[in-house]
Amino acid sequence: MSKLLLSLTTVGLACSLSIPALASTPEEDKATFQAYFTERFPTVPFQDFANGVYAVDPVGRENWEAIEEFPPYENALTAGEEMWNTPFANGKTYADCFPDGPAIVGKYPYWDKDRGMVITLPLAINECLEANGEKPLDYAKGPMADITAYMAFESRGQVTNVEIPADDPRAVAAFEAGKEFYFARRGQFNFSCSHCHFGNSGTTLRTEVLSPAFGHTTHWPVYRSKWGEMGTLHRRYKGCNEQVRAAPFPLQGEEYRNLEFFMTYLNNGLELNGPGARK
Repeated sequence: MSKLLLSLTTVGLACSLSIPALASTPEEDKATFQAYFTERFPTVPFQDFANGVYAVDPVGRENWEAIEEFPPYENALTAGEEMWNTPFANGKTYADCFPDGPAIVGKYPYWDKDRGMVITLPLAINECLEANGEKPLDYAKGPMADITAYMAFESRGQVTNVEIPADDPRAVAAFEAGKEFYFARRGQFNFSCSHCHFGNSGTTLRTEVLSPAFGHTTHWPVYRSKWGEMGTLHRRYKGCNEQVRAAPFPLQGEEYRNLEFFMTYLNNGLELNGPGARK
């Protein structure tokens, strides 16, 4: 599969997966990725890509801005703040695991050299709970979406700045694994993530405007009207896999964590503005 992986140095041909991969560093990939979208949508200000599809869909944006006046994620913020402040059975709180406070979303995901793996915020939250004798949360929705919504809201304005340690080949390998996942065809429809969100970004599929890949990680968790509730980024990954009729991977498993690592790194420089509201 790696020989068929589309190199981001040829990202203008993003929907073609028959081109052999060219060697490139993560930094080169990021520069090419961001240049592709800023050139594809030249009237969109750089930071506006953090608004996802609403950066390129003026009609949808008008409706979204109206919704944001009374955002549907307000209940999640209240519930998440209560979770943050409520002691565990042993008397400790989330603050004992995250001493810098709830405004830490900009630090995730990150590469843990000691463990040799990508650490995401939901994974860290469940590890905090288990370390304090509490039950882990469902990674898709519910309380996990609530507390990460609160933490995302507190982190608004932080700038995405994922680091890939150049001196640890395992970190680069995790980035490359996420990259390969993103461009690999899968499922009965034989689609990759890039089919919708690169070359077809900004176009319409049925009644939906396809969002640019640039900015996809900035605004999670989100309240989706389709769901009627809050959901996490990995829930969306699962849904995308199912939409192309592919078997999804475990939420917070290595595959999706590496994918998040790859996608978030490519969004370096964009401000966080979660939680969000989407159709």
